[in-house]
Amino acid sequence: MSETVDEGEIDEADAPADTGEPCAYTEYERGEAPEEFPKTGDGAEGTVADVWEALYSVEDPEMPVSIVDLGLIYGVEVAETDDGEKRAVVEMTLTYSGCPAREMLQNDVRCAALSAGVDEVAVKLRYSPTWNVDMVTEAGREDLREFGLSV
Repeated sequence: MSETVDEGEIDEADAPADTGEPCAYTEYERGEAPEEFPKTGDGAEGTVADVWEALYSVEDPEMPVSIVDLGLIYGVEVAETDDGEKRAVVEMTLTYSGCPAREMLQNDVRCAALSAGVDEVAVKLRYSPTWNVDMVTEAGREDLREFGLSV
């Protein structure tokens, strides 16, 4: 269920001060992206490509940017079992190891992969290599600029 608030109910004195920081949890540190990152699903085929496409619909909860374009997806594998079921493994990371949205993001990733036609999904968190802002795709950088963040 969604809840809306009339503009008249918002007291600007209660709004958090604009500190110039992009958010309270994410540290947008520069770093060197490993050569094989970001992974975007380019060249994927079949169900693996379908899963990648579905993952593009999952956005970071703090800003309207795809988690694929943020560089959070480290890999997608799909295997078919002897009984014909398709099982996917999605490896991902978080922008911050203590991310309070971890479970929500894992569930969103699981649901997106299931919508791509797999029967079972395992979402595995990886923290190596450590995510950094240089792992964001060009499309993600543009989305962040439109959101008001410069990377």
